[in-house]
Amino acid sequence: MARAFVFPGQGSQAVGMGRALAESDAQARAVFEEVDEALGERLSALIWEGPAETLQLTQNAQPALMAVSLAALRALEAKGVQVARDAAYVAGHSLGEYSALCAAGAFGVADAARLLRLRGRAMQAAAPVGAGAMAALLGLEIAAAREIAAEAAQGEVCEAANDNAPGQVVVSGARAAVERAVAVAQGRGAKRAVLLPVSAPFHCAMMAPAAEAMRTALAATPIARPASPVVSNVRAEAVSEPEDIRALLVAQVTGAVRWRESVLWMAEQGVDEFVEIGAGKVLTGLVKRIAPAASARAVGGPEDVDAAAAAILG
Repeated sequence: MARAFVFPGQGSQAVGMGRALAESDAQARAVFEEVDEALGERLSALIWEGPAETLQLTQNAQPALMAVSLAALRALEAKGVQVARDAAYVAGHSLGEYSALCAAGAFGVADAARLLRLRGRAMQAAAPVGAGAMAALLGLEIAAAREIAAEAAQGEVCEAANDNAPGQVVVSGARAAVERAVAVAQGRGAKRAVLLPVSAPFHCAMMAPAAEAMRTALAATPIARPASPVVSNVRAEAVSEPEDIRALLVAQVTGAVRWRESVLWMAEQGVDEFVEIGAGKVLTGLVKRIAPAASARAVGGPEDVDAAAAAILG
């Protein structure tokens, strides 16, 4: 039996997330305080009190989701859970890869918060508002989605950006090209093809300026070997070498999130238990679709921490 700790990405945020953790656990509360200090502002107040439209801004949502994930992890650790011993692998969806790396000790909470604030700002600035779009193609597999994206591009950027689960692929790129992809998909048997309410076209070539910003920031950030191997979004397999991690975090900005393949790879290595640590239950639902033989649980509040710690520590 092997276990993986997985960490959610953007879209899982909600006003009030993590507040009960901070109120019930000193170690969890310390994470929010460290993030506030690193950013020079009270991000914790925004996380707990809103408004939602400000929390949803990419530059806020990314460090906020990391903070909640690490707060939940610290609460688990206070019960005796240890990443190095209790997780064969760690992984995260997009920004969640930073949470995973932080959880495994590759870098600290303050560095993760600063990197994610920069990543959010750089991704938002990479494409003018309205120039790009993303769309979910439901009921189509990745190969079909790639064909549709290529056909819809017509000289513009249009790429498969997220391979989330069987029959759930997201395309990203120039707005007109993504709109064409939606129309093509509807004629190719997609159950649904819908534009997503996002502020930028993430994980495609339009994010190249953000990748360069992250290259500079990551070059200046010390990265240690993680306590447990990190399954990379870009490679869909485990990496542990700091220089590989640094290069893959740059590539991740424009590269596809290969989540379905990442979960399948972990299952092939013997992982039969996935623990989602942080806000929401998005990854828990995806894992159940990708690897139905595996168990999956979400740890987002104090009651989840108690139950998960008891299950992990036996």
